Amino acid sequence: MPKQKTKKTIAKRFKRTATGKILRYRAGHSHLLTGKSSKRRRRLRKAAVLRGTDRRLVEPGLPG
Repeated sequence: MPKQKTKKTIAKRFKRTATGKILRYRAGHSHLLTGKSSKRRRRLRKAAVLRGTDRRLVEPGLPG
């Protein structure tokens, strides 16, 4: 059986940690930042851990 290919669209948006968790980046940090508070912009910079239902959808596209 051939090896499973990585879904490149998923690989660009998510990252797997050493412990196996999947990180995602927060929406809303690409433009219109002047109207957002510093606290909010700072929070948007950090990655968040992907949970439950979404993880089930993303994991098959990130082998290895």
